[in-house]
Amino acid sequence: MSLDGKIATRTNESRLSSQRDLRRVHMIRSQVDGIMVGLRTMLCDDPKLRVKYFHDNHPARIVVDSKARTPLDSYIVKTASSTLTLIAVTTKAPQRRVKQLQKAGVKILVCGNGPLVSLPVLMRRLRKLGIQRVLLEGGGTLNWGMLSQKLVDQVSVAISPRILGGEHAVTLVEGDGALRIEDAIHLRLLGMKRYGDELVLNYRVLS
Repeated sequence: MSLDGKIATRTNESRLSSQRDLRRVHMIRSQVDGIMVGLRTMLCDDPKLRVKYFHDNHPARIVVDSKARTPLDSYIVKTASSTLTLIAVTTKAPQRRVKQLQKAGVKILVCGNGPLVSLPVLMRRLRKLGIQRVLLEGGGTLNWGMLSQKLVDQVSVAISPRILGGEHAVTLVEGDGALRIEDAIHLRLLGMKRYGDELVLNYRVLS
């Protein structure tokens, strides 16, 4: 993210990481069972959610998408037959769309009856599938949902030496946010590393 906490510009450009930090991210990806993103990330970036540089693991790809709006021509849908691809929806998702995704090889997880995916239900479903370690890669709304419901153990943030600004630029954590300082999510610093002008901070989330 940028020094002012942005993970993308107001036009949704999000290429902030250095080559060295990209390798760090792919190393983490190689060590987890699943990589999770929200719908906005899918629509803006069409991410591959695969491992580069380290090819000993192929984690599942997980999209939180309550109404099954992930494009059928997105990379992860087109390659769903070769890598486990999961899309979490609710009962409100159009059945025609769900069937189209399933036909493409996507596994659909129905997690809740409301307008939004129940994240605790999703995490339980993932554990039953053997997906224990999940790397959450945003965006900001999903980050808040997971953090506020105490579903995150650790936070790793790379701070890029840039300031993006913009009230409409996406921040690391969006959502409703805390009402009071005492409601904030508390962290404990585990360590830090410096790569040139870039700083990587690792925290444990305190209960």
